[in-house]
Amino acid sequence: MVADGTVNSRRYACLLAGVLHVSTPQTSHAFDFFGLFGERPPAVSTQAVAYQLDIQGLGSDATALTAVRDVSILHRLRAEAPQNGDELVRRAEADLPRIVDALWGSGYYAAKVSIVVGGQAITLDRPAGVGARATIDSFRGRALVPVAVIVETGPLYRFGRVQVLDQRSELPFDPAVLPPRLVSIKPGDPARTEDVLGAAATLADHFRDRSHPFVKVGRRQPVIDHPSRTVDLTLMVDPGARAGIGGIGVSGTQQVDPAVVRSFIYAERGDPYSRKAMADIRRSVARIEAIGGVRVREGTALDANGQLPIDVEVTERPLRVLGGSLRYSTIDGPALKAYWAHRNLFGGAERLRLDADLFYFTGNQNWPGGSTRRGFNTDDIGGRLSASFLKPALWGTRNDLLVDAFVQREITDLYTSNLANATVAVRHRFTDTFNVRAGVEGEVGRSIDVLGRYDYGLVGLPVAASYDTTDRPLDPSRGVRVTATVTPYLGFGAAPDTFLISRIQASAYYAIDEQARTILAGRVAFGSILGGTLADIPASRRFYAGGGGSVRGYEFKSLGPRDAFGNVTGGKSLFEASLEARIRITETLGVVPFFDMGQAYSGSLPDGSAPLRYAAGLGLRYYTAVGPIRFDVAVPLQRRTGERPYAFYVSIGQAF
Repeated sequence: MVADGTVNSRRYACLLAGVLHVSTPQTSHAFDFFGLFGERPPAVSTQAVAYQLDIQGLGSDATALTAVRDVSILHRLRAEAPQNGDELVRRAEADLPRIVDALWGSGYYAAKVSIVVGGQAITLDRPAGVGARATIDSFRGRALVPVAVIVETGPLYRFGRVQVLDQRSELPFDPAVLPPRLVSIKPGDPARTEDVLGAAATLADHFRDRSHPFVKVGRRQPVIDHPSRTVDLTLMVDPGARAGIGGIGVSGTQQVDPAVVRSFIYAERGDPYSRKAMADIRRSVARIEAIGGVRVREGTALDANGQLPIDVEVTERPLRVLGGSLRYSTIDGPALKAYWAHRNLFGGAERLRLDADLFYFTGNQNWPGGSTRRGFNTDDIGGRLSASFLKPALWGTRNDLLVDAFVQREITDLYTSNLANATVAVRHRFTDTFNVRAGVEGEVGRSIDVLGRYDYGLVGLPVAASYDTTDRPLDPSRGVRVTATVTPYLGFGAAPDTFLISRIQASAYYAIDEQARTILAGRVAFGSILGGTLADIPASRRFYAGGGGSVRGYEFKSLGPRDAFGNVTGGKSLFEASLEARIRITETLGVVPFFDMGQAYSGSLPDGSAPLRYAAGLGLRYYTAVGPIRFDVAVPLQRRTGERPYAFYVSIGQAF
């Protein structure tokens, strides 16, 4: 979705949700939009003893306040008024030891707690009397019972000596086995149970990654020194036996051949066990379109060979899917898209997908021989009808069969192209991150642009390779992604006798912080056509720059060589590069400053015959469970006459 700074704007629909609050005659509440003005107190009732809770004494210690709220029955059931004063007192008395334990866990080992209910104080050594219950009952139907949890925290205790010992020898680990930096708790840190649990989890993960699947982390009774207000902590680690991956089973398949699932498991018996190995299995099996969920179950004991058996349990997705969309753009005009897919056609996770995409072109081809708009014209109807078939795991191997065919009428400001294309290829998956594909392609078509009208035929041998170590497809935070294609062609008709088209694109992602709240992302792309002249190459096969997936800020395919009248002809080579800083401000919102550059050239190599064009901009990201929703605004730098002052883009997923 893209728009420029004048009338060229792609329209998109926004779903607006509203909330209507209806009050009953018995009670009335002020309107509170999504709770922005605080929590609404419970209503006074003659049927129960409603109360209002206040926790005092914790100041700005949000960690301790959260811990108290998590264990407090009074807090958890505050919207459910007790039937009488006796029930409210029981809640308060049950809370006292729980809150004290929570404060100890927050580092306050000298804390004192009292709960005042309706003016009656309750402590651990002074339970409520009979009169307190009657006093509380007197609030029924008259007012909310004030309940205050009063905390006297005392001093915050801190860790004194912190040590991690090997339970087998009760000696410290060798630094080569357990680097000191992995012990996250340091002397002087607040003595909080949450931090101890986090440190124990880190230690367990470290040894699991070193092929110890049954590591156990415990702790000795902490030694509390009240005069110095310190807590000595000793964590005991039993790594357990080192193990590799044992037998790998597959379960849960109902209509999908288990051999297909096995072909997407790249781990082998005897490979080192680690958390990453288990995660890689989940991720690779989830790539099967017929599979909806993947769970890796680890064995509870080692097998006779000292290895850990695992079971890959899967759930299958619905067999068929139907979808569609309706869109409008003042650049491209109205468009309708529909698709149907079957995810398990013959029981081997075969995917068949049919797509229909139709549009009505409302632009102008302002070049000699190009069409201009004069009312409705059937020649301005374009679209694409396509079918694709995927047969994964041929005969249980890591080879996949891919068949694609389509007929297309493409109408742009630069050219009109009518063609039919079919490709048959075999892809070999070396690993989950690296695959190579080779096939045969045939195409017949007609191309009309500023350089002329050409009827042509092509036979190609496409070869492609893909390497992808990124962690998330729509919003990567770490890793690299490289795709490369090389296709030699034999031409017929107006096409060159032989020529070769190649393209490579690489992107890298680096998270500056551990939580990946700031990510640096970069992309570079290169394309080249060897053989033939520019005029011989079909217009749809030439290289163009500009647009949302290229150099943002410029119109789609608006950068490249031009003829004597200033019309873009496309080029025989391409260079593009982008740099972004993806900064997450909250859990759902982020900003992305970015810089793009690129150009298409008339020669087979980027020879500098045309100057690079640059653009800069700022994006907004709204993060969802599916992926980020992208809104980018870009400005072309050193803008030329006729170029738009800015452009914006809306889509799901990052720009690259």
